[in-house]
Amino acid sequence: MSDLIASEYKCFEDIKRTRPDGSEYWCARELAPVLDYNKWENFHKVIKRAMIACENSGYDVVRDFPEVRKIVNAGATTKPILDYELSRYACYLIVQNGDPRKEVIALGQTYFAIQTYRQEVADRFNQLDEDSRRLVVRGDIKQWNQLLAETARNAGVITAEEFALFQNAGYIGLYGGMTVDDIHKKKGLAIGQKILDYMGSTELVANLFRISQTEEKLRKDEVRDAATATATHHSVGKEVRAAIEKIGGTMPENLPTPEKSIAQLEKEQMERLKQKALDGQLMLDE
Repeated sequence: MSDLIASEYKCFEDIKRTRPDGSEYWCARELAPVLDYNKWENFHKVIKRAMIACENSGYDVVRDFPEVRKIVNAGATTKPILDYELSRYACYLIVQNGDPRKEVIALGQTYFAIQTYRQEVADRFNQLDEDSRRLVVRGDIKQWNQLLAETARNAGVITAEEFALFQNAGYIGLYGGMTVDDIHKKKGLAIGQKILDYMGSTELVANLFRISQTEEKLRKDEVRDAATATATHHSVGKEVRAAIEKIGGTMPENLPTPEKSIAQLEKEQMERLKQKALDGQLMLDE
């Protein structure tokens, strides 16, 4: 960990606590302002998403997000408030589910996901069942899509029409000329159903790579007009497709469509967490 104790990471080191057994943890109430969350309610929502991700990855939510009660002053009296003693892995999941537009979130992702730990997370991912993999990757895509949308706006994609063309271009590149509508029809989806919610983990990973690489290229190339941004998205999509072809992988349009949507899987996961809450193992609402 010594290689990460640089000035930019000092804010995380300063609030790190150590138990008598040597295990490290971070208090959620102290981590929130460091990650630029001024309202506990907003940060608590991120914690809840991270708890679901923890459950998906096969870890023990109770172990990584143990609840504690703290007594604080409330005028002339005192009251107990909810806090969490977060493990390093819990913090990693929190920054992964935080607002990617916050600069400190990016710092947190680097701090909590040192290379050896990333390998551990990757190993865990490979052990997950298909539904859990879908939930994990779909969650990452939601965050990256927010970041891509902002980067695209900065690159000159302003109007709704421009953004629709920009989004479609990425799919056309990755899916060998198929538009969003074409993919939607091929999957046999109803109006209102999102194609990303009906992708298996392999197809989702391909799209995550398309999204993240497009966002990075738009920034690095300092693109400033909608036409170039759209062409960039199309080009990146084609490159991802070429990479899949090179390793002999299945083209995304030929991958099977799952029966259950992401929304259905999330609902089932939340019900399991609520049952744990009823059993007194954790609290989801405060």
